[in-house]
Amino acid sequence: MNPPQSLFRFSVEWFGNLARFAGRICWTLVTPPYEFREFLRQCDWVGARSLPLVALAGAAIGIVLSLQTHDSLVRFGAKSFLPAVVIFSIVKESGPIITGLVVSGRVGAGIGAELGAMKVTEQIDAMEVSAVDPDRYLAVTRILACTLMLPLLTVAADVSGILMGWIATTLAEPISFRLFMESGFKSVLYSDVLAPTFKTAVFGAIIGLVSCYEGMSASGGTEGVGRATTSSVVLSSLFVILADVILVRLLQVIYA
Repeated sequence: MNPPQSLFRFSVEWFGNLARFAGRICWTLVTPPYEFREFLRQCDWVGARSLPLVALAGAAIGIVLSLQTHDSLVRFGAKSFLPAVVIFSIVKESGPIITGLVVSGRVGAGIGAELGAMKVTEQIDAMEVSAVDPDRYLAVTRILACTLMLPLLTVAADVSGILMGWIATTLAEPISFRLFMESGFKSVLYSDVLAPTFKTAVFGAIIGLVSCYEGMSASGGTEGVGRATTSSVVLSSLFVILADVILVRLLQVIYA
């Protein structure tokens, strides 16, 4: 079998197995019992422990947008639009996608490595023997935590980016925070804030689903754990970008 055929066959098998895994997760999600304690622990790990990194990434984006757009707007005589450009860019696209990619790197790697290690050391098999459903305890709790925490982390990234954008702006040309916010949000609609923020719930579901699948499918000892970790980060980041392209277009159609 030549390489293109092998790649096509592998891709079809991978997506088929992922679809079956997603079907099991959906069924487990709507049937009791529920692991609330483990879910809350995962929310803390995904949300609270990702907050500093997400806030730092949002702050960096705010500073870069302010510095880059300032010179461009001054060149075209549109300096007064700087607050609106910074805020609109962060809230509409930069904040959500940066949050999704940062979390896919940190959380995706963590889930892939943790579940991969449990799989190759047969801890998941031991759970099944002990009448504990691994899908319910390990996968569902992590996927739900990622889905719930991503919008909240996006809000944190947006706030951090806007605040640092204002600081970078006022260092170049002093402007009060109140005026910056009023000028920036004057033309921003609720749909411009809510829709991009809540679309990150889809990013979270993708990150959790792909990472859990890769981790629980690991094999081959420590080398398999490494492959699962790498695949979790690469694939979840790739699918987050693809989902963002689709959702941006879909939201444009809905709110046109």
